[in-house]
Amino acid sequence: MDRATFACSTAFFRDYNSSSQGAFCLPGGHVDFIEKVESFTYSDFFRDYLIPNHPCIFSAKITEDWGSRRNWVTWDGKPNFDHLLQKFGEAVVPVANCDVKEYNSNPKEQLPFKEYIKYWKEYIKNGYCSSRGCLYLKDWHLSRAFPEQDVYTTPVYFSSDWLNEYWDAIAVDDYRFVYMGPKGSWTPFHADVFRSYSWSANICGRKKWLLYPAGQEEYLKDRHGNLPFDVTAPDLQDRSVYPRYNQSQPPVEIVQEAGEIVFIPSGWHHQVYNLEDTISINHNWVNGCNVAIMWCFLQDELAAVQREINEWKDPIDDWHLQCQLIMKSCTGIDYKEFYNFLKVIAENRISVLENGLDDEASAKNTPKAAISTLGMLHAVFDLKRTVKVLTSLSANEDFKKLDLTSLSPPPEALLHHLKAAIDTALL
Repeated sequence: MDRATFACSTAFFRDYNSSSQGAFCLPGGHVDFIEKVESFTYSDFFRDYLIPNHPCIFSAKITEDWGSRRNWVTWDGKPNFDHLLQKFGEAVVPVANCDVKEYNSNPKEQLPFKEYIKYWKEYIKNGYCSSRGCLYLKDWHLSRAFPEQDVYTTPVYFSSDWLNEYWDAIAVDDYRFVYMGPKGSWTPFHADVFRSYSWSANICGRKKWLLYPAGQEEYLKDRHGNLPFDVTAPDLQDRSVYPRYNQSQPPVEIVQEAGEIVFIPSGWHHQVYNLEDTISINHNWVNGCNVAIMWCFLQDELAAVQREINEWKDPIDDWHLQCQLIMKSCTGIDYKEFYNFLKVIAENRISVLENGLDDEASAKNTPKAAISTLGMLHAVFDLKRTVKVLTSLSANEDFKKLDLTSLSPPPEALLHHLKAAIDTALL
């Protein structure tokens, strides 16, 4: 998208603020289907779905040119096991057992990919039954392991992706995944990491999604405050165990066909079933539209840790640091890394605003190229949202109790730089 297109959308960038985010109830459980993707712009998606935190489905036209759609699927729409084995047979992949519950999730093991495909073929041959249970290949970082493979291209709608921009920059992790599983495999009730957005594209097969708007999960907790493992389980009807279940809305139900992409809003809990042998590509991502939700989630997570170990507050000299360590072990991030996350995102945008983009960077698939594609106005929007969250983080008492001398630049200096960059860009 060129800058002129985004310039036409100045008003909606200016008018929306963090108060526009939050729970959204869909009338009648309706989810929009985007059929004409060729005429559906990023601005349309930003206005109608990202900002209001509203799900939608993109038609299979959006993925028809992907290498995985061409090569990973047989003529009759099934997984192309031979091709997959040829390309990835020696990989080691994470596999979950859908028939076992362990700490409110499915236990995982690492298996050779060729062993998993052998299991899958036998599972189909035996009428979708095995003494090993229903095994589901989940959270495979295929793009990171095989960057040379022609698998897919991230659609422009999902290109403002701060999570992967940051984790790519520090070369530690990413939030791009491949899922493969037989008919009957499923994912228990959950919300995505950091309460991020997610998008999920079916390469082949069909999925059924049960979605609950953000906030509805409060009615699904048991009397101890725990969420259900399976939101369809009969024991949710027992008011002595789930006292508020009758106040919850029915889930929004989506059946996703081959080639389609589902957009899941930030903080929406969901449960997902594979109705057929299915392969999907999934991303989790955060950007200026939902970074405040991520920050609220981190504060809630730290508060939960503090309550859990409150009795040890006096005997432990570095109690606040220990709480940060526990939170990071549970969520993958602590307050200081969250600061660095915001810094990397902000500095990338400041660099483009102050220095522009050279031809070499424009030609590459880099964060700066993505920023340029979405336009300078979008970079300013990102910086404004970062300023709001960074201001809140800097004023947070738990953050101020940490040793912040290692942060470079200091929070006050970074905030000053951000505000100056915004003012200059808007002149």
